[in-house]
Amino acid sequence: MARYTGPSTKIARKFGEPIYGPDKYFEKRNFPAGQHGLARKRKKVSEYGTQLKEKQKVKYTYGVLERQFRNLFEKASRMKGMTGENLIILLESRLDNIVYRMGVAPTRAAARQLVSHCHITVNGEVCNIPSSLVKPGDVVAVRERSKSLEVITNSVASANRFSWIEFDAKNLSGKYLSTPVREEIPETINEQLIVELYSK
Repeated sequence: MARYTGPSTKIARKFGEPIYGPDKYFEKRNFPAGQHGLARKRKKVSEYGTQLKEKQKVKYTYGVLERQFRNLFEKASRMKGMTGENLIILLESRLDNIVYRMGVAPTRAAARQLVSHCHITVNGEVCNIPSSLVKPGDVVAVRERSKSLEVITNSVASANRFSWIEFDAKNLSGKYLSTPVREEIPETINEQLIVELYSK
């Protein structure tokens, strides 16, 4: 499946925040690229432009393409509760994101690669589909033969921990305890703008 593989700093500069995590190049030049990056020609952005930018930011943050994102939004709108919060929770429940939140991979792109290369198991079974949704109670772990990978050992040593995932550093396995509350998710996303965009 196609996905964005270009320079991540370029996208981060476009949105004005390091959406892919710490980035030394972004810190040096945290303004849009181009000759007029600091002095944008058109300062006023329309309401539609603001909503579209927010949607694009979320898509790039979680590494999801348009059709996948649209399908997730439609699924979120059929669920009980607020559509925007449901959408963020569904994105957080993706297997590649759970692997990233466990601290097994340094970025979501790295987590996606670990999953697609069959290094990750769900409830003891190998799963190589990054977009598969993990349910509360599921156990996500690193395969026995992959536990010595340098990218995994380095990432686990410097990872943050989240309350909705119980992580066993010794066995490199994590249990998805429950769906996170919106306030617990650290990403700066205004999901209401996305709901308004798709409601037009």
